[in-house]
Amino acid sequence: MAHEGRNAVVTGGGRGIGRAIATVLAARGAAVAVWDLNAADADETVAGIREAGGKAVAITGDAADSEAVAAAAARTRAELGPVTILVNNAGVTKYSPFLDLTEENWDRIIGVNLKGPFLVTQALVADMLDAGWGRIINISSSSAQTGAPAVAHYAASKGGVIGFTKALAVEFVEKGITVNNVPPGTVDTPLLRESHDPDQLAARLPMKRVGSAEDIAYAVAYLASDEAGYVTGQTLSVNGGRYLV
Repeated sequence: MAHEGRNAVVTGGGRGIGRAIATVLAARGAAVAVWDLNAADADETVAGIREAGGKAVAITGDAADSEAVAAAAARTRAELGPVTILVNNAGVTKYSPFLDLTEENWDRIIGVNLKGPFLVTQALVADMLDAGWGRIINISSSSAQTGAPAVAHYAASKGGVIGFTKALAVEFVEKGITVNNVPPGTVDTPLLRESHDPDQLAARLPMKRVGSAEDIAYAVAYLASDEAGYVTGQTLSVNGGRYLV
């Protein structure tokens, strides 16, 4: 299988896109540490993976907290071993017109969506350097590519993720580590359904359907594979034609 013998971390792996990514990587042979702020969600993802014959552990913690990240990294290594695949998926959003946007809201979104990948990557990249092989995949957002109303803080955080991806790709290109990002378009997840009707959104898209979490997971699985060894610093847009480049 494509990822057999690899240990992976998926942040925000408790539900939605993160759950799909963790499940697909596990189905392809990786042992997966599912990191999530919600213990019940992480446990549910892990239970599903194990029922399908895969290997996974649930790790609870806040990706925006350096002490929690260090503890999660230590536990992951103790239970699985060194990590060579990292998917920085954990993210939050809260719609707010710009003039109503509070400093607290801004800081929380930037903290989870941009500071989080920094902390988690810094905590785990040493394993990849030691192995001479690694795959880092950051989940950004098509809102950073197109812009969108009432999400200035979210779009800014995800735009930072795209820049972060390119900088790390150049820094680690000679170390056997690739760094890429996937900006999902409109994807049918529990988070989306909390604020939108997927059918209404689908009508606005060129493909006339919203994406599935698995659509994102399959793109991530490719970028995490040996077959993507000559791909780094790239933005692999999975958006049903919402944004073309």
